[in-house]
Amino acid sequence: MKSHFGHALLIVAALAATGTADDSQKTLPPAAERFSTGDVKEVPDFRRHMVPLLGKLGCNSRACHGSFQGQGGFRLSLFGYDFKMDHEGLAERVDTDTPADSYAVQKALLEEPHKGGKRFDKNSWEYNLFVKWIAGGAETVDVEKSPRFERLEVTPAELRFQKDDEKLQLKVVAVWSDGSREDVTCLCRFQTNDEVIADISTTGEVASHQAGDTHVVVFYDNGVQPVPVIRPVSSQFGKNYPLVETNTKVDALVVEKLAKLGVMPSEIAGDTEFLRRVSLDMTGTLPSPKEIQEFVADKRSNKRALKVDELLSQPSYAAWWATRFADWTGNSDDQLNNVTPVRSQAAKDWYEWLRVRIEKNTPYDRIAEGFVLANSREDGESFMDYCKNMAPLYKKNPEGTYADRSTMPHYWARQNFRTPEDRAIAFAYNFLGIRIQCAQCHKHPFDQWTMDDFHEFKNFFVNTRFGGSPDYKDGAEKILKGLGVDAKLKGNNLRRELRTQIAEGVVTPFDEVWTAKPEAPKKDKKGKPVNSRNRAVREAKLLGEAEKTDLTQYDDPRQPLMDWMRNDKKQLFARSIVNRIWSCYFNIGIVEPPDDLSMANPPSNRALLDYLTTGFVASGYDLKWVHRQIANSATYQRTWAPNETNRLDERNFSHSIPRRVPAEVVMDALIAATSSDEEFSKLHQDVLDRNIAEVSAGARYNENASNYALSVFGRSIRESNCDCDRSKEPSLLQTVFLQNDSEIYNLIDRGKGGWINQVAADLDLRQTRTTQGRNGSNDARQAASLQAQINRAKEQLKKAQKSNQEKQVAQAERRLDGLRKALAKVRPQSPASSEVFTQKADPEKLHEAVRETYLRTLSREPKADEFDKAVAYVESSEDQLSGVRDLLWALLNTKEFIVNH
Repeated sequence: MKSHFGHALLIVAALAATGTADDSQKTLPPAAERFSTGDVKEVPDFRRHMVPLLGKLGCNSRACHGSFQGQGGFRLSLFGYDFKMDHEGLAERVDTDTPADSYAVQKALLEEPHKGGKRFDKNSWEYNLFVKWIAGGAETVDVEKSPRFERLEVTPAELRFQKDDEKLQLKVVAVWSDGSREDVTCLCRFQTNDEVIADISTTGEVASHQAGDTHVVVFYDNGVQPVPVIRPVSSQFGKNYPLVETNTKVDALVVEKLAKLGVMPSEIAGDTEFLRRVSLDMTGTLPSPKEIQEFVADKRSNKRALKVDELLSQPSYAAWWATRFADWTGNSDDQLNNVTPVRSQAAKDWYEWLRVRIEKNTPYDRIAEGFVLANSREDGESFMDYCKNMAPLYKKNPEGTYADRSTMPHYWARQNFRTPEDRAIAFAYNFLGIRIQCAQCHKHPFDQWTMDDFHEFKNFFVNTRFGGSPDYKDGAEKILKGLGVDAKLKGNNLRRELRTQIAEGVVTPFDEVWTAKPEAPKKDKKGKPVNSRNRAVREAKLLGEAEKTDLTQYDDPRQPLMDWMRNDKKQLFARSIVNRIWSCYFNIGIVEPPDDLSMANPPSNRALLDYLTTGFVASGYDLKWVHRQIANSATYQRTWAPNETNRLDERNFSHSIPRRVPAEVVMDALIAATSSDEEFSKLHQDVLDRNIAEVSAGARYNENASNYALSVFGRSIRESNCDCDRSKEPSLLQTVFLQNDSEIYNLIDRGKGGWINQVAADLDLRQTRTTQGRNGSNDARQAASLQAQINRAKEQLKKAQKSNQEKQVAQAERRLDGLRKALAKVRPQSPASSEVFTQKADPEKLHEAVRETYLRTLSREPKADEFDKAVAYVESSEDQLSGVRDLLWALLNTKEFIVNH
């Protein structure tokens, strides 16, 4: 009795929430009831009944007639929604005179051979519906004149379970623009997003399994409706949930969800754990030992909020987040070849343009506008003036910076961003966080987008071009004539000819991104259309909008796109960047993956994402507002250590999730940990030479030997429209690099600017070139590293020889020869001939060095047992400086160093 009462309450609550408790329009009972017998007079509707039935039966799936080749000469549109194509294909296989004898019906009954097997039984409701549609004339649907699908109403709106195999039935009502309503449960497709938590039958019955939370998703027509499923993991849920302090709105919304699940959040992290985490997440920089000690000693109650403000004001914040935004907007050196006259300069322009605006805290909508409405020329700038203004930026000793330009046209000049289709797909990923590529060829399986939506949306990207502007030819010829250069030269030949002049800052022709303004169709005096040379596309349609946009009404045909991004009811533009920023702090988005805000992939906490999105827009798209909301919350500041209720939680933010530090941050952390105090203290300010500000990216970049380490740790290759271009996964190669690569030993043993060098001076110890350590001599370590590099070089040589690339073969041979010579110089000596120094330091100073080793690597003081073991090892070393060095090396190789927690 109690469970039925709870179920009824859920339905009433759902009706109240969705406004469905309205008897003004009667809801039709399900087709399964209405067509349960064959004597019904109703004629099914092709769109409302037949197409969903084909989907329900699997006929238009990829494995059946929905494949691009079709099956047995019969093809349907994949997942439906191409009503014309589906009707034409089906009409050839039905007989309106004798409906029951129709070939399509006989196939489904398996009375004719059918690879898809039997799809329904004779006299079933599915059979009756199919036959009645044929008997009624097998009519299609006029999409323009018929009512539009508006929404799905699903009850219960949230499913709550308490035990294994508990079951609840969903009811799905479709609402149309004419006010008509129909129970379409029997015509819907269903899926679960986590079958370990719950699964759902073909009839919409949901069964509970393990404790936790997920969503089941309902599909009908163009509707996709997720329904939350919750089963508490403990008895402490609802009224039994303990009081948890929530001082921010973020915390209140997170705890509200945790209370439903019976999950208790972890404790607040200690000062050192918090400081390390926020420093790495916000600035990509380890806190220095001095910074850690000062923060721990600070007794102010608001010191964490003050630290957040301090970090947001550091140049390292802008440098690191510019790299993040360069990932998301597609700044790939591979795709920017020949966009500027200096190789790789376009990627640097792009990065610096972003960095300067993030440093100034330019509102995000204006940053995005700089991409969306970008043209190479400023307003009112002639072609000649444009070339004059570009020349100083690309000379050997540049004057000025591209960041002073108002927009970022390189975005439109990329080689993988030239066709309208590629642009629509990439733009949706870059600024909306959605994957619409499926809709290029068929109805999107997990979202509302159709083929028509995609192809009408892509028209926003047709009128912007790279190269060939209307006045380029005359302007370029004039400039080239003045330089005495043949105007007939094109491409690489022209670039080679102009290389010297460009380096000297001489004005040369520059290619440009430009946008054609569509003109309204012209007519003669008799009203007949007049041919126009203007080939610009005149109409486009925004995603989710019913009406097309007349582009002839705008000076820039992309302006309505930018206006829609700011004013779209769904706020995809704001939601996507808020979710992406959140994911950088928590290792998982509120929507995960962060670049898939499809309707079938709902947020784990919708109220939380709604709050952050609404607040972000209200703040004027202030990016620092988002960072402060996150970093100042108890949710972010919780420790990684789980309790019994949240140890399995990875999506509800009840504790911090340890995650591998990003590639650029790893390398900078290695540099910082091995740097002298003076060099360490500069890292927040001197950012442009750091890895977090390394602007070039792409597969070609990562293959460069000097960037091997960044490649090992998964730096983004920026080659596709996917956040997965950046890898967060650990690998054996990363372990080998940290243990054996010469780059690690060079950082530890460097002279000027190195911490070991500083320790040698502080402890009055002699820094030796060959010292005994826990893994043998330093020369032996270098030899092992060089041997590993030789092995890699041999593999590269084999690949080059196999592909007959003479230039690469020669380069590989030279590198191999150099490595072998280097190995010969550091080949380890026999123990008898190795030089060993016995050096002892002042015990107090030595203990301080041990403590600082922990502070500069793990950002904390050593625990008592760690301290005792470390001191014992260092003091027992014949060369105590070598002991400190070995301790530093060991800590750099711990999971705690490489992981943010």
